[in-house]
Amino acid sequence: MARMKFICDTERCIECNGCVTACKNDNEVPWGVNRRRVVTVNDGIIGQEKSVSVACMHCTDAPCMAVCPVDCFYRTDEGVVLHDKDICIGCGYCSFACPFGAPQFLSKGAFGSRSKMDKCTFCSGGPEENGSVAEFEKYGRNRLAEGKLPLCAEMCSTKALIGGDSDIISGIFNTRVANREKNGKYPGSQAFGWSTAYGGPGTPAPAPTPADKIPGAK
Repeated sequence: MARMKFICDTERCIECNGCVTACKNDNEVPWGVNRRRVVTVNDGIIGQEKSVSVACMHCTDAPCMAVCPVDCFYRTDEGVVLHDKDICIGCGYCSFACPFGAPQFLSKGAFGSRSKMDKCTFCSGGPEENGSVAEFEKYGRNRLAEGKLPLCAEMCSTKALIGGDSDIISGIFNTRVANREKNGKYPGSQAFGWSTAYGGPGTPAPAPTPADKIPGAK
């Protein structure tokens, strides 16, 4: 059984926000909620600027599931972490626990009371019947049921964002890193959030040590 995951290659991301637009448009995500967003660190610093597309990483040991007092979260057979909006009470615990800031809440009223939580579903809908109107209204389009991958990854112009079976996408990323190391470019490139979200086997190779760069040192 495939285990669906995301990887964002920070060496390829150009901060075009195509993934953000694709997600909001295809799933009709309301204004004020961003299931996916692009974050740039060291903005404007030549040689140090990096951008990364961030959403729910569908963690192996998801902290949102651990802290939810009403157990509205569940994991599918494909490893996708979803939630039931009919159970969610909008307490916000998941938003504090998530290291990626994935759970989003719309504020309602003058005093900012929270609505039901919303987040990335890996384009796999929710607990309602696949492809139903109720599923789309609450969770967006169920592309996985259609045999497709998340639109954010498919629309990425530089293929920085890739999503799918963890074994396949980690292999793709590791091949990219190996080619960069071979060509002397971007030494020590790492997949954003991989070890935090998934850990264990499949974690991209660590950055080379100084000895690795000296011919005959090892």
